[in-house]
Amino acid sequence: MAQPLSPSSQDASNPQQRVVITNKHGEELVGLLHPVGSNNIVVLCHGFTASKNSSVIADLADALTKQGTSIFCFDFSGNGESGGEFQYGNYRKEADDLHSVVSYLHQKKYDVKAIVGHSKGGDVVVLYASMYHDVNMVVNLSGRFYLEKGIEERLGKGFIDRINKEGYIEILYRVTKESLMERLNTDMHATSLSISKECSIFTVHGSADEIVPVEDAYEFAKHIPTHKLCVIKGANHCYTAHRKELSNAVVDFIISNKAGDTSLPKDE
Repeated sequence: MAQPLSPSSQDASNPQQRVVITNKHGEELVGLLHPVGSNNIVVLCHGFTASKNSSVIADLADALTKQGTSIFCFDFSGNGESGGEFQYGNYRKEADDLHSVVSYLHQKKYDVKAIVGHSKGGDVVVLYASMYHDVNMVVNLSGRFYLEKGIEERLGKGFIDRINKEGYIEILYRVTKESLMERLNTDMHATSLSISKECSIFTVHGSADEIVPVEDAYEFAKHIPTHKLCVIKGANHCYTAHRKELSNAVVDFIISNKAGDTSLPKDE
């Protein structure tokens, strides 16, 4: 299923190792392990049409490994190097992909301290927390609360009529009716309410996010009892000019929770 890995056998001088994991559909998920000699590990999840190699993921991996935490990042099915067909929706399937990754790491004796997702990946990790109960720290970076919004900007006006007529919409990728409806039927309000009180959720959002409005972050905060929020002033969706603030917020949250500190990270 993948190369044999165990925390005790890792060479900390090796910056990364390629790992292939098979998901429940028999598709290969390609990931990169960044070992630092610790069995504590954080899984990083990319956003829509991105990959494990995105600069947001790379910067977070660098910041966390410098603090002595091993990192695993991977491509969701249909993205990057992984097998399967790209889909517009696929939120639940991507949560299942993440479960395959977490289960594999547990089998290899890693202690998965947190799952972190950017943009669509933020929604996936929050959804994961409502579906599975094997990771108690979740970090949502710029995830969208209202998934029915933001669609017209990508698919154009009248997208419902067009997809009902043709069965799909062709842009830079094909959007099927099934995948569109999967997104529209993914209810982040119900998801938020079903998260265990044992799970700590941390949302980071830029006040100048041009893709997902910062108001969505406040909705997560409103509906998740164990939620903490950090709004980075002036930051856009990819934190282009605020990577240090983003990394500091994520590292501080994960490290403080490992140490049992429940204080709220301050807004930047």
